[in-house]
Amino acid sequence: MITIQILNGTYRLQGIETDVSGAVFPLVKPFDIGTRGGYVTVDASNVPGFPNRNIKIKLNSESDYMIVPNQNSSNTQETDEEIIERHRATFKTLENLTSAAKKGHIKALIVSGPPGVGKSHGVESVLSKYDILADLAGSNKFKKYDIVKGALSSLGLYCKLYNFSGLDNVIVFDDCDSVFDDVLSLNILKAALDSKKSRRICWNTDSRLLRKEGIPDSFNFKGSVIFITNIKFDHVKSKKLKDHIEALESRCHYIDLNIASEREKMLRIKQVMKDGMLDEFRLGDEINNEILEFIDDNRNRVRELSLRTVVKTAELAKAFPDSWKDTATITLLK
Repeated sequence: MITIQILNGTYRLQGIETDVSGAVFPLVKPFDIGTRGGYVTVDASNVPGFPNRNIKIKLNSESDYMIVPNQNSSNTQETDEEIIERHRATFKTLENLTSAAKKGHIKALIVSGPPGVGKSHGVESVLSKYDILADLAGSNKFKKYDIVKGALSSLGLYCKLYNFSGLDNVIVFDDCDSVFDDVLSLNILKAALDSKKSRRICWNTDSRLLRKEGIPDSFNFKGSVIFITNIKFDHVKSKKLKDHIEALESRCHYIDLNIASEREKMLRIKQVMKDGMLDEFRLGDEINNEILEFIDDNRNRVRELSLRTVVKTAELAKAFPDSWKDTATITLLK
């Protein structure tokens, strides 16, 4: 069973249109649009204060609710089908929240999860659809989002935020975890993602780089930020950093992809392959099934049980149609 939390929605209680943001319900039917606008159908039978039946919560868009990670008791075991559907719903929520960030509806999002499960792809696929103008022009001049990877200094962070400070601009920090290790960077991010109406960022130290680039020593940031990371923030040991990170977390929406076990990773692979992950390789259903069977049979031997391994195997199947399994055994297995 999928559980959702309402981020921005209303329901008519006792004749009064009531804000139910923050309420948690089991999901019955996902977001849809009817004659009176958008809504999601939930089971309110066990939620105090609500009717003992299924109800429709009014929403503006799919991004107005999010999937709540399923916390199973030791006596409850999800079926494979339930896990696959949970993964599909979670990544759909990730896409919805990314779209909401691009539209300026939310200021910040943290996406946490293990490597190789499709965190970056889900975010980038949504953002790329919005940059048609940049693609047509063949220039970064028109781009309204940027993906930052690797190390980034606090001054570099300040400049990046300035260059993408517009209302519909998005900066994605993809495994750019250096920003979480520096107090100055964290303070800059806290200012950029403040809950105040005006989010002003200042650089009060003289900088030759800022003068050279024509960047002012203060500006208002109106864009959105998405952090994609493998870090579990509750594992941060430094007390000095932990307080700043907690303050940053409180400013962000947070989605934990919650794919930890080998079983869940394999089911995620099956789900994505079923949804057409390898269509671009044009290998055909038979070879696709053989690839899935090869990875499943060797799940304990592959160097990394991830979507990256699926792509690598497909590349070998394309390059060596008659001997890809032998090559994959040598290059992909321990």
